[in-house]
Order: sequence, then structure tokens, then C-alpha cells
Amino acid sequence: MRHSELLEWLRTPDPERLNSLWTQADDVRRANVGDAVFLRGLVEVSNHCRRNCTYCGIRSDNGSIERYRMTADEVLDCARKAVELGYGTVVLQAGEDPALSRVWVRDLIRRIKGETSLAITLSLGERDEDELTAWRAAGADRYLLRFETSNRALFERIHPPRNSQPVDRLAQLKTLRALGYEVGSGVMVGIPGQTYDDLARDIAQFAELDLDMIGVGPFVPHPDTPAVNHPPAPPDEQVPNTVEMTCRVVALARLVCPRTNIPSTTALATIDRTQGRELGLQRGANIVMPNLTPPEYRCRYEIYPGKGVTPARPEVIHEELVARVRAIGRTVGVGRGSSPRYRERTQTASTTREGVE
Repeated sequence: MRHSELLEWLRTPDPERLNSLWTQADDVRRANVGDAVFLRGLVEVSNHCRRNCTYCGIRSDNGSIERYRMTADEVLDCARKAVELGYGTVVLQAGEDPALSRVWVRDLIRRIKGETSLAITLSLGERDEDELTAWRAAGADRYLLRFETSNRALFERIHPPRNSQPVDRLAQLKTLRALGYEVGSGVMVGIPGQTYDDLARDIAQFAELDLDMIGVGPFVPHPDTPAVNHPPAPPDEQVPNTVEMTCRVVALARLVCPRTNIPSTTALATIDRTQGRELGLQRGANIVMPNLTPPEYRCRYEIYPGKGVTPARPEVIHEELVARVRAIGRTVGVGRGSSPRYRERTQTASTTREGVE
């Protein structure tokens, strides 16, 4: 899709045009990834973080939160719960916590793989290649690392470099691909200073990276962070951090990457608790991540306001999500639910190797 077309879709005020976008995205989703919604069990392993991102509630300089770090046994209990609830994947997410070392995470992956058939997705921030290599060798299947925005200056404003050493997340995504991970990335919508031009380039970047999973969520700054005071772009250029704009990006992501997995994100459900999750699913998404983190930790993983407010047990969260999925005429997926694009790429690579041999 051309840059001008993306801009037109992002800017149009015409409700009929938007309805046609929602319909196109839903049709493309159905044709390429089907009606199944796959549930990924999310475990927020630690809210310690060595980074100081200007919008995030668990940033290193925020002294007002109570820190925690789950034990390996506690994480394994959550993985068992994922199996009990019928999930095919567990997602291990954390702040960029040095205590989640190469060895600790490697051994945890081995324990989960030794006891379950779950796919393991890691979302542990920017990591050294030796760590990523060890975790892949131990059995990790997927890695999520958002590039957040393709505007480099804007990225560095919200993600100050650690030890004055800027990082290239796009290069890290290529490293993850080379290591054999199923690779996920994505962006935030409505970052102060983000323009429609920026967002159109972000969507084009999805296709250039040939991602296996694309996460799109609204920018929701934590009140105890500098981002609440970041200057916006000019009024006619600033992207709003609304449900509708987030759904536009979800829908366009589906059109440019038809065979990729796209979640209806927790952030979307947080800013619209009534129907945010459903709107994402009806406008291109096919993944949901129910939270398996124990309630006593979940409430402390507050990367943005309202993130962990529900004290409900995983079984209750699961039953509610299943009911919501079925209420919009969709089914609950069974199995690992790897993206069709990833399966195509790996099968092609395997066939090529066989041909060479």
C-alpha cells in the first residue's frame, strides 16, 4: 500500500469510508488466519527494569511502586495453569531486569518445555545476542520487541539510551529472525509528537520487516512519568491515542500483513473496557492475551494506569474472554497458533535446504 493511501486511511473523517476499512480488514483476516481467536497466557515475571522510558510506570526512576520478581516455581505454576485452561502458548513478559539472567531464563524455559508442550514467547526487552541465542537453543519459540515508532528522534525521546548507548531495535529484530524465532513487534499510537506521516511509515515498516506478530496499542502514559508533559505535534499533525485510531492501525496492519498474527491488546481493552477488545477482533485482530499473573503481582505491573486492576482469578478471566469471543461469532483456537506467515517462511527455508542437500 502506498504512503499516500495509508495517510488517507489514517486521516479520513468519513464514517462510511471507515466502515469499508473495518469490513476489508475483517474479510482479509477471515481469509488468511481464519475465525479462531488464539489465547496466549500472559505471565508478568518481574516489574524491575533498568531502563528509564519516559512513559512507563515501571521505569527505573519510579520509586513509588513496589517491586517484585516471581520465582521460577511460581512461573512454572502459571504455565501449568495455561495448560489446564487449554492455551497453546505462554508469554513471559518483564521489565528489562538484569536478574532474569541468561542462565535463569534458560533453565526456566527448559523446565516449562520439559513439563508441557506449550510454545514459549519471551518479551524481556533489549538483550544481548548470547542471551537470545541461549534461550532459543533452550526451546523459546517467539520473541516480542516493539520498535514503538519508526521516527528515530521520537523513539529516543521516549526511550532514553542506557549508558549513553543508543540501541537499534530494527537490527535486533533481524537478529531474532536469523536465530529462528517467530518475531513480533509493533507500535504505540498517539505518542506526543507522533505525526500521521510517522504512523504511515510505521505501518509500511510492518511489511518491510515481514513480521510474524504485530502488536498495536494506544499510548497511555503513567501519571508518574515525564511523558505526561511531552509536547505534542501541531494539532493537525498529532495522532490521537484513541480506540478508533488504534483500530485503524490494526486494520491497516492486517491489510499490509494478511497472514500475520495480530492481538487485540490489553491497552485497547483498558481504555475501552466495554468493547475495546471486541472492536480490535472485529477490525483485523486474531489473538488475545489473558493474564495468568498471580493477582498480588498483577496489580504491581502497572506500566500504565489501570493495567492490572482486576483481582480476578485466571479461571474467571478465561471464562469471560471465551464468552466475549463467542458473542462476536468467533471460535477459540486450539494449539500453538503460529502465524501462517511464519509457517510459510520456515517451510520454504526447509524446502530450500533440502534442495541444496
